[in-house]
Amino acid sequence: MSNHYITIMAGGIGSRFWPASTEDTPKQFLDILGVGKSLLRLTTDRFLEIVSADRILILTNQQYKSQVMEHLPEIPERNILCEPSRNNTGPCVAYTALRLFAENKDAIFVTAPSDAVILKTDVFVNKIKRALEFVESNNAIVTLGIEPTRPDTGYGYIEVDQEDKREVLKVSRFREKPNKETAVEYLEAGNYFWNAGIFVWKAEDLIQSFNRNAPDIISVLSQDLDKFNSEEEQKYINEVYPNTPSISVDYAILEKAENVYTIPSDIGWSDLGTWNSLHAYLREGENDVITLGAHTHISDSENCLIRTDSDKLVLIKGLKDYIVVDEPGGLLIYPKSDEQEVKTVLAQLKKPKA
Repeated sequence: MSNHYITIMAGGIGSRFWPASTEDTPKQFLDILGVGKSLLRLTTDRFLEIVSADRILILTNQQYKSQVMEHLPEIPERNILCEPSRNNTGPCVAYTALRLFAENKDAIFVTAPSDAVILKTDVFVNKIKRALEFVESNNAIVTLGIEPTRPDTGYGYIEVDQEDKREVLKVSRFREKPNKETAVEYLEAGNYFWNAGIFVWKAEDLIQSFNRNAPDIISVLSQDLDKFNSEEEQKYINEVYPNTPSISVDYAILEKAENVYTIPSDIGWSDLGTWNSLHAYLREGENDVITLGAHTHISDSENCLIRTDSDKLVLIKGLKDYIVVDEPGGLLIYPKSDEQEVKTVLAQLKKPKA
């Protein structure tokens, strides 16, 4: 237990939750579910059932450090690791491994996103503890494989051997987000799981994996190992981190490593990555209209998500398959089927005009 740590990645912009999520206040700091707690707070509370606050590290962008401290006052300031640039999850995980190895050469840590919903907390905690135990006695990377409930095209998948019935399964292959037909095939096959992006690894083994599979990342970060877990760490990271390549840990490590395992997990998991995923999480029927806001009245409509964050009266009639989000900084009225366009459109609108 003394070697176990939790690391939570909370540095994203969350642009797919615009206009509620902005670069100044991204979704991990929002009460998206309307329960009085931010997604980051909910995630941290779950992990506090596994380790104490001094063994939880938050990986974030340097501009969000003060918000992390506000939402998680019990986390020591030195446990808030700040990225000076957004270089995807590969360099972020490598930095974490180097920091923890400098602190404890036997460190084993969980890497998890800050924006997932998990309904079955007790089951989740038990699965994480089992993964930590397995990594402690094996040179292995373990991920939680979410048992799929529908042929979802918005998630990556984990493939395992059809005949393997053990508790911890060897991963045969990671699969990219499929089309609808392929997703149906995965569901019917029974040996595919959703990739929730929750991983458990030993710091020393992970550093070796980076040396083998992504030396262009680790060589940049490890120029001066004495800087990690010292008062000079942040200054050093500010200097070298921006020189790392921008690549996800999936491409850098997981798709190349031969020691990846998964634990099938029915934990009531939902990835709140988009308004569509929030609607799917909240609705009970296929065509349900979900309204978030005290002064919204909607009629003759179906399969919509309506969120208003103001005191003004909102009347809506005759909408089908739409997302409507009204925030002080913007108004989104968009077909649910075209939601993936929003991020691209916003990026184009932010480009300076010639």
